Amino acid sequence: MTHTDQTLRVERGDDRVVATLDRPAVRNAIDQELVDRLHELCGELEASPRTLILTGASGVFAAGADIAQLLQRRAADARAGINTRVFDRIAALPMPVVAAIDGFALGGGAELAYAADLRIGTGRMRIGNPETGLGIIAAAGATWRLPRIVGGARAAELLLTGRVLDGAEALAWGIVSSLHEPDALLPAAHALADRISRNDALATRHTKTALHAPVDAHPAIELELQAELFESPEKERRMTAFLSGRR
Repeated sequence: MTHTDQTLRVERGDDRVVATLDRPAVRNAIDQELVDRLHELCGELEASPRTLILTGASGVFAAGADIAQLLQRRAADARAGINTRVFDRIAALPMPVVAAIDGFALGGGAELAYAADLRIGTGRMRIGNPETGLGIIAAAGATWRLPRIVGGARAAELLLTGRVLDGAEALAWGIVSSLHEPDALLPAAHALADRISRNDALATRHTKTALHAPVDAHPAIELELQAELFESPEKERRMTAFLSGRR
């Protein structure tokens, strides 16, 4: 089923949702309306967990936050964390989030991509954080998510210089895990979702929980999550089937 509005196109399936940013006149820049639509989608996926594929229409992921709106924002708006709150919510969704990146993913668009669990792209993607050139900082997750993805030294280079990476560089740096031709990008994202859907959903959710846990929560958190899974009927079913297949 597909729902269409002026900013976000959403296709819903039993095990996945595809959300396409669709503001072609401004290269899918993230404005307040798009933030509102993403919050609505997060509410749906928190209540009914499925893998989320995020992508952009017209060969662009998201060219950034809407500069016209940013220009009008003041200190209170910064402290409200308009983009930060929704990106945090996307990152915390129960099931994996896949970002399929074509074209520009700059500023807030890059930070949206960093909030995903898995990122794939095309050779023509361009990703980076040029915020300091506009007199602001990348304040919606880049300063702490990007070091976890690429390491501190590379994150510092991107954030302090405003450098923009192409697809090959993004692959080499580990921002994306694979590159595809533009018309093969969404099928590649669905292939990842297919692999995820073949696994146990609760085990997948618990793995994501462990991945996102703070360092001092390990290893205790894994042991508690594993304890729950060891008692699950699905673990019994899957392991029994595996052993039966080996005999």
